[in-house]
Formats: sequence, structure tokens, C-alpha cells
Amino acid sequence: MDTSKSDEARQDRLTILSGTGQNILGLAAFVVATFATNVLISRVLGPSALGTVTLATQFAFVAAAATRFGMDMAAVRVVAIDLGRGESGRARGVLTRAVAIAAVASVIVAVPVFIGASSVASMFGVGGSTGTVAFRAAALALPFAALVQVYLGGTRGLKIMVHTLSIYWAGQPLAWIAFMLIGWSVSRSIGVSVLAYALSWVGATLAAWWMWERETRSFGHLPPEPKTVQSLLRYGAPRAPAALLSQSLFWADYFVAALYVSPTDLGVYAAALRVAQVIMLFLTAVNYMFSPFVADLHARGERERLDDLYKSLTRWIVAGTIPLLLVVAIMPSTVLLLFGGAFDQGTTALRILLIGQAVNVAVGSVGFILIMVGRTGWDLAVYAVSFVLEIGAAFLLTPRYGINGAAVAQATTMAFSNLLRLYLVWRFIRIQPFTAAYARLAIPAAAGGVVMAAVHAAVGGAAWPVDLVLSAVAGTVVYVAVLIPTGLTAAERRGLVRVAGRLR
Repeated sequence: MDTSKSDEARQDRLTILSGTGQNILGLAAFVVATFATNVLISRVLGPSALGTVTLATQFAFVAAAATRFGMDMAAVRVVAIDLGRGESGRARGVLTRAVAIAAVASVIVAVPVFIGASSVASMFGVGGSTGTVAFRAAALALPFAALVQVYLGGTRGLKIMVHTLSIYWAGQPLAWIAFMLIGWSVSRSIGVSVLAYALSWVGATLAAWWMWERETRSFGHLPPEPKTVQSLLRYGAPRAPAALLSQSLFWADYFVAALYVSPTDLGVYAAALRVAQVIMLFLTAVNYMFSPFVADLHARGERERLDDLYKSLTRWIVAGTIPLLLVVAIMPSTVLLLFGGAFDQGTTALRILLIGQAVNVAVGSVGFILIMVGRTGWDLAVYAVSFVLEIGAAFLLTPRYGINGAAVAQATTMAFSNLLRLYLVWRFIRIQPFTAAYARLAIPAAAGGVVMAAVHAAVGGAAWPVDLVLSAVAGTVVYVAVLIPTGLTAAERRGLVRVAGRLR
């Protein structure tokens, strides 16, 4: 790689790291707010109510993933490519068409869900007026949960992450809490809780639209390329069902479990799923920032730079995730006590879920790479096979083993799906994430895990918040102390020294 290419690659890393840092802050706010929402609902309304609220809100979120018709990823990809070509004037016209496609698809689904809310609720084992009100509120949320992602996809295509941070990761869940507390002053009910969720998406959509308009106001005007709508539809056609299935992989086993386990056990499993998904913190932060670079570099034929970035970012994702993975693996029951005394019954299910999430993190941004290089048909095929696997396993295992069986179904499917994508990325693009430096992360992970387990054993008789904080902090400090000399490359250590010098 010549000097100019090396400088460009270094700048890519700095831009991605900056955006990732912003995303991590936003995701941290999202995790805290989401945890707070679930804890609030479980402690005020009970585990059964948490299960029903989770069913309705996740139904809306999963449905929105499909009804945006792939226009969020299309916006990221097309805007990034147009900017790379120096044709930013096309961006506004392209996004307007993408928003229109997502709006039509969302309304087509939301209206019959609203009208038939009672039947939809009964399908998931939630009967009566409570279920009907909850799913009507979910139908109201659906179009807005779709449209906000298209606008934010446009700003990510501009390689601007702060709006995803402030509006999606932080703003929407915090707004949900605020609207819910206001609504509870009138009625502490499941319906009001889900309606607050819908209002939070309305506000997020308005904010995302305003930010897109502000960021692109100075762009010149170039007409979209001929047949832009047809091109968007061709890209989105396989992405729509793939997006639905991608979200379903996180919740299909939960929907199956709703048919077989008690409302209390369903609430416990909802908490376990939420905790397991925290492991995706760093992966998600990098995915959103890495996506436009994948589209841009692949379109320009820069495979070597793309491979180098993929390797570095995957190792950073794993390095950042290890402390979270250790905390949840070593102290699952302690973490679940955040939700209340009955929730530690989900310990085994949580440990099983961690296996699938560990594989998910280990292969890095493999799914986003497949999408950004235009292999949406293969992406859909993987999701379709994975969905059949998960549903089949959930129906087979949940009646006999309860929430533990549902967890096995998800973990198995998550591992299979990601390993298959890893093969496809290697087959089509000839890049993969593993290096010798990747394996060295095992050394600080082992050191941090041993210390965390030892402190947990020593203070296990203390109050669970004390146990959780002391054990997590001690293990993480040791992990970082060992990571710097053994897990980082020489270039990364030099960069760390430079950053520390600037801070001083």
C-alpha cells in the first residue's frame, strides 16, 4: 500500500473510531434507558405486564424493520456512493423517494394491524381488551419506527453518526420513559405504556427529518439517475423480508415461548433477552459507522483497504465486548436481579443466549458487509433458512424445556446464521476478520475473568448491587491493564500514547 493509500486508510480508521465513539455513548444511553424502562414496567406493573408490553412493542419494531422495505440500508449505500463520486446533489432526491416507498409499505401494514388488533393479540396469546389496546398502540408506532430509520440512514450515508446517537439510541428510549411517566399519571396500564412507545417514535421521526434537511440544505441539485425508484425497489425487495427475518431471529423464539410458558416466565425470558443483547453494544456501534465505508470502498474496488478495516474493526469490537461478556457470563443471576427478585430464574437461559451472541460478535460486521456490497439476495436466503431453523427448534424444544429450550433455539440459529455469512463474505469478496493479533485477546480475557470470578466469590454475601459493581470494576481494570501490553499491536500502543499525550 503506497503512502497516500496508507494515509487514507489511517483517516478511515480515525473517522470510524470517532463515529463509533459517538455511537457507543448513544448505545450506552440506549442500554441504560431500555433497562430502566423494563425495570420500571416490571416493578410497577409486574413481570406479566412486562411480557405483554414486550410482545406489543417488539411486534411493532420487527414489523417496522420489514415495512421500511430496505430503504434505510438503501439510503446509507446510495448516499455514500454518490458522495464518493462527488455527486452529493442527488442525495436529497434519492432520499425523498426512499421515504415515500417506506411510508407506503408501512401504512399498508399498520392499518390492518390497527383494525384487527384483537386478532393479532390473540395470535400471541394475549386476550381481552388489554391486548387489543396494546396492539393498536403498536400499530400507531409502526410507520414512524420505519421512517425514522430511513432519514437516519441518509445521515449515516453522509458519514455523520451524531444524529443516530442523539435521536435513535438516546432520544427515543428516553422519550418513551418520559411519555410513559406522564401517561401513568392518568392510568398505570399496559395500553398507556405501549402508547407512550408510539409517541416516542413520532418525536424521533420529526427530529430525524429536521436533521436531514439541515445537513443537506447546502447541497446542489442534481436530478436522480434514471429509474432511481426501480433501482431502490430492486434493492429493497429482498431487503424487506430479510430485515423482518433479521429482527425475528432475536424475538421469534420469544413469540413461540409466549404460546407455551406462563406470563411470569415470559417476563423473565424478556429480561434475559434484553441482557443478552447488551453484548451487541460495540458490534452495533461499529456496524452503523462501518456501513458507508463498505459501500464506498467496494464501489471503488478498494478490496485491500476494506479487508484491512474489517480485520482491525472486528478485533476492536471483540476487545470492547469482552468485559461485558465476562460480567454476564460470570454473574448472570446478579445482573438479572436488576429486574426484581423473581428474574434470577432466567440464569440458565441467559447463559445459553450468550453463546449465540458471542459468535455474533466474533465475526464482526459480516452481515452489513454482505448488504452493502449489494448481495441482498444471499442475505435474504441466509435469513430465510435461519428463521426456519429457529422456529422449528423453538416449537420442538420450548414445550419440553420452557424458556431454556427457547434460548437454545436462538443461540443455535445465531451461530449458524453468522458462520454462513462469514463463508459468503469470503466467497464473494475474499475478506475475513481473523489475524494472529485477534487470538492474543484471550490473554487479557482470561486475566480479567479470573479476577472478576474471584471478587464475585469473595463478596457474594454482600448486597447484589455491591457484588455486581465491585466484581465488574475489578475484572475490567485487570482486563484493560493486561490488554494494553499483550492484546494491542505496537501501532495501536503508539496511537494510544499519542492520544494520552494530547489529553495531557
